[in-house]
Amino acid sequence: MKYDLALRSSRVVTGGGERPATVAIHNGLIVGISPYEAPIEADCVIDLGADALLPGLVDTHVHVNEPGRTEWEGFASATRAAAAGGVTTLLDMPLNSVPPTIDPAALKLKREAAVGLCHVDVGFWGGAVPGNAAELEPLYEQGVFGFKCFLVDSGVPEFPPLAGAELERAARELARIGALLIVHAEDPALVVPAPAGRGYAGFLASRPPRAEDSAIDRLVRLSADSGVRVHVLHLSSASGLAAVAAAKADGIAITAETCPHYLVLTAEEVPDGATEYKCCPPIRDVANRELLWGALADGTLDLVVSDHSPATPDLKETGDFGSAWGGIASLQLGLPLVWTEARQRGHSLVDVVRWMAEGPARLAGLARKGRIAPGYDADLTVFVPEAEFIVDPHRLAHRHPVTPYAGRELVGEVRGTWLAGAQISGEPTGRLLRRGDA
Repeated sequence: MKYDLALRSSRVVTGGGERPATVAIHNGLIVGISPYEAPIEADCVIDLGADALLPGLVDTHVHVNEPGRTEWEGFASATRAAAAGGVTTLLDMPLNSVPPTIDPAALKLKREAAVGLCHVDVGFWGGAVPGNAAELEPLYEQGVFGFKCFLVDSGVPEFPPLAGAELERAARELARIGALLIVHAEDPALVVPAPAGRGYAGFLASRPPRAEDSAIDRLVRLSADSGVRVHVLHLSSASGLAAVAAAKADGIAITAETCPHYLVLTAEEVPDGATEYKCCPPIRDVANRELLWGALADGTLDLVVSDHSPATPDLKETGDFGSAWGGIASLQLGLPLVWTEARQRGHSLVDVVRWMAEGPARLAGLARKGRIAPGYDADLTVFVPEAEFIVDPHRLAHRHPVTPYAGRELVGEVRGTWLAGAQISGEPTGRLLRRGDA
């Protein structure tokens, strides 16, 4: 048959490894993978040479913040940044938009706000908060991919944490309908208000590792007791890894993620007043970072996603770790950040794809995303693994050029991104996904 498009590369990264190949695309799907030199009939054949061809990344942890706090980010800017970073599918968190996605009416508003603005495919998480247990099944039927809750204060009053009987009720309801519970896991009894000031040490001490560890222990018991599938968000405490590994060995339905900032940055390097480094849970020391890398290698950690959580500069760049907004905007930089560190530790592009494409797609149940294989969506990223560049905040596509990575030298550059077989350029062509769509 004649294909719409064929992409050739000497470095095509598939689930089976990295090899020279030609990827054939028709009607937005990958329909065949043949040897690099094989003759092929297509409307367009592009030879990428030694540039690597990866599946489009899947980022299941993005705060788009629209509607309601669109001055923080927004669908247009967030999805442009995603595409520039090789991310072709993202899932939007139920906060910090206003209203939060805690009932079908709020989901409808969010979907309406996103129409015509998305440069990549976008799906939505729902939220589990006190008092909305009756809304969980209707939200799930409307296509959210699962439900997020906090065990500690979220930072915004419209999305309060779950505790005690409310948490148990939500877990049992989600187990009944077969939905995933994704959790910001810090124990509120072990978190104290961060002291005002420019020093990072006081903020770090306010959210100690044991706060995460205690919360993870609670989630292991919750999953064992209720049967709910649980996913631990943005794990930063390496001392919590043992509980995750033991629970998996016991057959408890729990998974966990970490983020580029925990794999790249360290507490020792945070300058005084540099509140662009503030996030919750916090960036910890260098020994902790290396243990997280080990947990990725042995499978205790399942995936790496951004937790892209931007805010306006007046909220983020206060210089005061007690008052600054806690969140790092890194949607565009995740792939080169992780690759820069991974290659130094002997990991391959196959590993990075497993953590940043296959793993997130599996978590969300996106059956046609995250792999280069026949029958999968033709969402693809051209990546030059040896290219070096220095992070210039003003070249980032997210709304505000605030980043702890400014001036950092990274290795690996995204040179092109395809969505459903079409190269992403100026016009937004992303779809709004519902659970089961892809």
